[in-house]
Amino acid sequence: MRVNRWGKRWLAPLLAWFAVVVSLSSFAGPAAAEAGPAVYVVPVESTIEQGLQSYLERAYKDAEEAEAERIILVISTPGGRVDSAEQIGKLIRESDVPTTVFVEDMAVSAGTYIALNAEHIVMKPNSMIGAAAVVDGSGTLIDNPKTISYWTTKMTEAAKLNGRNPNIAAKMVDVNVVLDEKTDGIAKGKGEILSLGAEDALKVGYADHIAGSVDETLQWLKLGDRNVIHFEMTAAEKLARWLVQPAVMTILLILGIAGLAIELLVPGFGVPGIVGLAAFILYFFGHYVAGFAGLEAVVLFVVGIVLLILEIFVPSFGILGTLGSLSLVGGVVMAAPDAVKALVSLALAFVIAIVIIFWFAKRNNKRGVWNRFILRDALTAEEGYIPAPSLDWLAGKSGVTLTPLRPAGTVEIDGERFDVVTAGEFIQAGKTVKVVKVEGVRVVVREEV
Repeated sequence: MRVNRWGKRWLAPLLAWFAVVVSLSSFAGPAAAEAGPAVYVVPVESTIEQGLQSYLERAYKDAEEAEAERIILVISTPGGRVDSAEQIGKLIRESDVPTTVFVEDMAVSAGTYIALNAEHIVMKPNSMIGAAAVVDGSGTLIDNPKTISYWTTKMTEAAKLNGRNPNIAAKMVDVNVVLDEKTDGIAKGKGEILSLGAEDALKVGYADHIAGSVDETLQWLKLGDRNVIHFEMTAAEKLARWLVQPAVMTILLILGIAGLAIELLVPGFGVPGIVGLAAFILYFFGHYVAGFAGLEAVVLFVVGIVLLILEIFVPSFGILGTLGSLSLVGGVVMAAPDAVKALVSLALAFVIAIVIIFWFAKRNNKRGVWNRFILRDALTAEEGYIPAPSLDWLAGKSGVTLTPLRPAGTVEIDGERFDVVTAGEFIQAGKTVKVVKVEGVRVVVREEV
């Protein structure tokens, strides 16, 4: 009966979790706007990562379905992930709707690459573009020749798309490139990364116009009379962008693994299970809304949870547990955009979660599921049990065998009969023996010579 109650307790939350992930995904955004000549204004703000990529994919799809005349990307970003920038650049190039970039504040690093893929670049006074050197997660400049060569090639090819000087794009990446005033329109020696203000960018062809606002940009494009659709990120997408960040993703995995494991091993608290379930809901919700996870990943994860629960109550010699663990790992990895990074995050989360589980189980060792298999009642007189009398006082005593010892038999010591054994030898009745060892109620004797 306890098993059924426990199963019901977890079945409802699991089904609810599955429903929540599916239902929340319906808030990904509005349907396509009404058809007609329109201009889509799409903000590109903050760090460039997978969540932004998914949002822009939805924006471009919506604009194409609405047969929009142009998309204006309003960029204000310090850069971000190179791989996401590449995918966004590809999205711009392959779209049927032409793109104009309006640099509102700065389009540096990966933001520069996105801008170079657009048909036009319009910059706001005092805005900046460039400084596209490759850095690691801590902001340290990467000097790996292969990495620099790869990103330089990507930048120069993007510059060539609309007839911009590729040398300037290369200087934005590689400190070893030298620019000449006569041939490149600007001078820059070795050891420096190039960034351009609005005026300099206009001078060297990296800006097509300087405008103070999106409205001025529309007037310059002769689209001032068009219907303007401001395409904003939904609340779900904003949350998803935060949830798919590597650090947040790892924390969610730690909370999810530790919470569910504690609830399974030390049941009765409720809170760890709720926290663990909520963490996994947020993990899959973020990746689902960001466009990385499909329902198959969610289903695989739920199957893994069910198999692990069954392993506790159904003897399977570890088969259910193994299959459940594989399903969990498969679901987490399938939901992530990068399988290798997901495995690294999962491994790190698992190690930290093990420490948390061990600490929690140690502090609550009397409540663990393992206590069902351990007899902890002490057979003491206080508990009503009658303990066997101690025979330690027989040690060193001598007596006479009443029966042959083969090797067990009976001896008389101080007028009392005791069951004894020898170390293996045979002793006839009527012989004098001495007690050489007492172990509880086991008395060992040997014949006295």
